[in-house]
Amino acid sequence: MADNLYQKGINKIQELTASPDDNPTGFMNIGADFKDIAPDLEKYVVEFAFGGVYSRPGLDNKQKVLTTITALVAQGKPQIAMHIKTGLSVGLTPEEIVGCIMHLIPYTGFPSVLNALTVAKEVFAEEGVKVDTSAFE
Repeated sequence: MADNLYQKGINKIQELTASPDDNPTGFMNIGADFKDIAPDLEKYVVEFAFGGVYSRPGLDNKQKVLTTITALVAQGKPQIAMHIKTGLSVGLTPEEIVGCIMHLIPYTGFPSVLNALTVAKEVFAEEGVKVDTSAFE
């Protein structure tokens, strides 16, 4: 069962990131940097987070990633960059991502939102993505 859960997780990561078979985790940093001190971390992330939680029915991939972005903004976690990139990969628009982050101001505060927007701006620049702000003119 565990091997099936691992493969299910890898398949979900590939679905989210459009990563090829020769690099199935793509741009996801899911624990490979810790193989020297925690060699089983990547297995847990793949099996639990992606084989289990991300593979559950009920939400589509866009909703799952937007929920993840929301949680990471609220917690101020650096993994937000990876999930903003994943959001773009699953078809979220930059305007949806920014809208989600901005919507969190009354709930998480300005510092969390400013930090998240800084990261979003960096990811958008790396990906060559522009945000349409014409609705605010």
